[in-house]
Amino acid sequence: MSRTKASPATADEGGGAARAPRAPRTSAAAGRSTARRPSRVLLDGRDRAPARAMLRAVGLTDEDFQRPLIGVANTWNELGPCNYSLRQLAEWVKEGIRAAGGTPLEFNTIMVSDGISMGPEGMKASLVSRELVADSIELVARGHLFDGVAALSGCDKTIPGTVMALARLNRPGLMLYGGSIAPGHHRDRDLTIQDVFEAVGAAAAGKITEEELYEIECAACPGAGACGGQFTANTMSTAFEVLGISPMGANSVPALDPAKEQVARECGRLAVRLVQQGGPLPRDIITREAIENAIAAVAASGGSTNAVLHLLAVAREAGVPLEIDDFDRVSARTPLLADLKPWGRFVATDMHRAGGIPLLARRLLEAGLLHPQARTVTGRTLAEEVQHAVETPGQQVIQPLHAPIKPTGGLVILRGNLAPDGCVLKVAGHESTGHRGPARVFDCEEDAFAAVQAGRIRAGDVVVIRYEGPCGGPGMREMLAVTAAIAGAGLGAEVALLTDGRFSGATRGLMVGHVSPEAAVGGPIAAVREGDTIVFDITGRRLDVEIADAELHARLAAWQPPPPRFTTGVLAKYARLVSSASQGAVTG
Repeated sequence: MSRTKASPATADEGGGAARAPRAPRTSAAAGRSTARRPSRVLLDGRDRAPARAMLRAVGLTDEDFQRPLIGVANTWNELGPCNYSLRQLAEWVKEGIRAAGGTPLEFNTIMVSDGISMGPEGMKASLVSRELVADSIELVARGHLFDGVAALSGCDKTIPGTVMALARLNRPGLMLYGGSIAPGHHRDRDLTIQDVFEAVGAAAAGKITEEELYEIECAACPGAGACGGQFTANTMSTAFEVLGISPMGANSVPALDPAKEQVARECGRLAVRLVQQGGPLPRDIITREAIENAIAAVAASGGSTNAVLHLLAVAREAGVPLEIDDFDRVSARTPLLADLKPWGRFVATDMHRAGGIPLLARRLLEAGLLHPQARTVTGRTLAEEVQHAVETPGQQVIQPLHAPIKPTGGLVILRGNLAPDGCVLKVAGHESTGHRGPARVFDCEEDAFAAVQAGRIRAGDVVVIRYEGPCGGPGMREMLAVTAAIAGAGLGAEVALLTDGRFSGATRGLMVGHVSPEAAVGGPIAAVREGDTIVFDITGRRLDVEIADAELHARLAAWQPPPPRFTTGVLAKYARLVSSASQGAVTG
């Protein structure tokens, strides 16, 4: 087992004593605490008697009115395992707030489960939900004049959504991730939800029986917690712990680990201390250096390409300059150290037992690849937070610096005539330096999935799925069903995929690219035709269609935008407001 004394220390799932974290350092920002807290405007004076009267109805007392008001932003619901444990987690956080002298007020916001909505049109709602999570937390915190916020996240979009809200508000606050699910087991191997998606493809290809598919379905998800590989949830959990907006060591504790209770209580206490000391505030933490640290953690852990989208969005909310090419620069100097699914051998709970995010961060600090003086939510620097990280003897999850899995990280950025604004490519899990093949063009995910299931995709093909971008989808669907079906059919190392949507669940050797600008706004991907030769050149950082510039321009000049798929409601509004994926797909 491995923990850090500088963090909400934990016991692993097998038991063991959890160590209490050190108290946060009182920083120079403590002088801010003399300013009048926002809640005083809400609660003080004769004219606020109606507000106090209504709050008495939910149990508050005169004593409660004198304490800092801490909003507990909860993303709990019953829609899937990722957020299912957050109801109890919130209770522990609130107990910590009360113990530290604060008054907690819990409120809820939405969650759309990526894993469950994946495939049907419901997945269009997923990325849109990130904006609604951020908007709703911001609105409630402003409307009820909270002094601080403790935000609880689980499934993919709730994690960046909560941090975007903290950056907008810039009031004392932190984010706590609910934690990873335990692995399922089938025939002596660990399972994640990725294995179920791949089993669908394997069953369609006749590689396994329908009975085995059912066995895998029933075994893959044994309880609460977010998907167990280094998919988007655990990627963003890692990123935000290293960035510093979550306490070091808190997020990687699994959802059902008994130590999560202690972690949650301490996060509640910390939320109050942040108010009492006047910071550090979210924008003190979310700096250029901290975001570069987060990018390095994503690269070193082979994390999801969705990190590009979400960190660009968080940077924008915090007023930090960040470009898509910054990800390539940081990833190119960062070794791949963590051997994690979906492309590797281990799951998130294995990484936790091996030493967790503190050990990964310490490795990167030792290599000089992180900014050591970046501030964290505890008031300590990142270097101080990880100096006591402990490595479990014999662990194989996080490799030593002298023997990385790969010398560079898991993300690259390509440009070319198909991606003038950039293409995000995940290279963890395969050794190929490129791919060249004929385009198989589909104007929606469903058509591509049907072609894979029917066996119409062949080795060497480049599957192109367009009109699935932030505007054109709308919502930039994540097409794990397609990537998993291709891998399940045994074509993972022989087929490339290109989209203006998302393919973050890419696995075991599958080369996938996400281009900007998207087809719906006239991006070059709209001009690709069946049979065109597409070239991925990782070494040269190029993505091109092999046609003359004049021909490409002529096709785009003749292109007409398709009618919008939604003309009313939230998806229509989102399509009108959303920016390019290369800018984070934000609606501000």
